[in-house]
Amino acid sequence: MTTTRFAIVGGGWRAEFYLRVAAAVPERFAVTGLLTRDATRRAALGSAFAVATPATLDDLLASGPAFVVVATPWPATPGLLRELAGRGVAALAETPPAPDLDGLRALAPLATAGRIQVAEQYQYQPLHAARLAVARSGRLGRVSQARVSAAHGYHGVDLIRRLLGLESEGLTITAHRFVSPIVAGPDRTGPPAEERVVESDQVLAFLDAGDRLGVYDFTPDQYFSWIRAARVLVRGDRGELNGKEVRTLLDHRTPAVGELIRHDAGHDGNLEGFHHKGITLGDEWLYHNPFIPARLSDDEIAVATCLARMGEWLEGGPEVCSLADAAQDHYLGLCIEEAARIGRPVRTTGHIWG
Repeated sequence: MTTTRFAIVGGGWRAEFYLRVAAAVPERFAVTGLLTRDATRRAALGSAFAVATPATLDDLLASGPAFVVVATPWPATPGLLRELAGRGVAALAETPPAPDLDGLRALAPLATAGRIQVAEQYQYQPLHAARLAVARSGRLGRVSQARVSAAHGYHGVDLIRRLLGLESEGLTITAHRFVSPIVAGPDRTGPPAEERVVESDQVLAFLDAGDRLGVYDFTPDQYFSWIRAARVLVRGDRGELNGKEVRTLLDHRTPAVGELIRHDAGHDGNLEGFHHKGITLGDEWLYHNPFIPARLSDDEIAVATCLARMGEWLEGGPEVCSLADAAQDHYLGLCIEEAARIGRPVRTTGHIWG
């Protein structure tokens, strides 16, 4: 099995996902070095994950990575992508690749001048991967609607586009913002220290392509809250997927109902270890975890999949997520924010690079 060697630029919360994945699956991934300007983070991460922390980009690249994971703040990412492209170095960029419309448009030359992919990982989370498999299988017939309440901005848009098969079609986007109270839940630092009520900022948007409709519904609380669940509904002319339930027609008189079943090892006395195995619908495996027996969360499995596919893409395999797709996702996410802000429909006419 080939070990994918990669370096990291950045030392924030998301960079740690790549470090944890490499530590959990050392036979598949190796971090050749990590570069960050924060001396305290550099020392902490280097010690915690036993990785080299060179002081310059030249030294980082001298460690021989196949590609560089760019996990830097939004404003810094475009410049770093240009520098890596100029040096002929492949890059896997964290999302989004630029913070605003001007930045996204300025990245267009890099789609051909650089070897760049984007780590849009939600499509590779096990349950979302299984849902995408159902939507693409024909079980639901022609899919015409996807309602996604699972991820913010460009992440949610990417899932909607993939479920509906949208590329650069013109869309009419309407959106509404609704603020309501919620008891604060955990955040990146852990559980709440005390009970307090905060504002929950929800955005509900319709992405109308004429023959297909995407419904975006998200509040950031969903990422950590114990009382705000994710929801996904996909409808076609011969069935629908609602959460984990799949309703289809065997023929016009014969309905069938199935469920996406998650399989994990280590429960109820099982001695295979503690890891995710995959997801089935009836007797068919829709998703197999390729990183068994590593103990990874679903999002870490998705990050590991981005790393693996990046290595495969450099060898001529399928894309992770193209720079063009990532730019379009963020463009539509910004259009949703604009529609919510002005209270009027926003019309998109194609790809942001069109």
